[in-house]
Amino acid sequence: MVKKLFPDGTEVAPFYVRAIRKGPMVFVSGTTSLDRKGRVQGRTAAEQTTLSMRKIEKALKAAGARLSDLCQATIYVTDIRDMASVSKALGKSLKGSVVTSTLVAVSALAVPGLLVEIETMGVVER
Repeated sequence: MVKKLFPDGTEVAPFYVRAIRKGPMVFVSGTTSLDRKGRVQGRTAAEQTTLSMRKIEKALKAAGARLSDLCQATIYVTDIRDMASVSKALGKSLKGSVVTSTLVAVSALAVPGLLVEIETMGVVER
């Protein structure tokens, strides 16, 4: 089956796209709050989570999916103490959907000032 690619203009390398759909599966690359000019948006981990999830939702829509199709998320944070605020923001963004998830603390992300990066997978069953 042919992969369909869904770039959104914030990709940092030619081989990288925001999302790929292959059959019913949708994979969304690590997504941050960077804008199209590479500037960090959001001062707190919660704000960055909300902004990242908005980008993920747009990528899913472009791929013919929605947040309710997500089944897995991996969340990278630079400070494990942000776990509660990130989880709360993620819950609000998911609008009642339930996903399996892993939260990982890392020493840094690709751009100074980034506090959160989220990657997801989903299955479209309609």
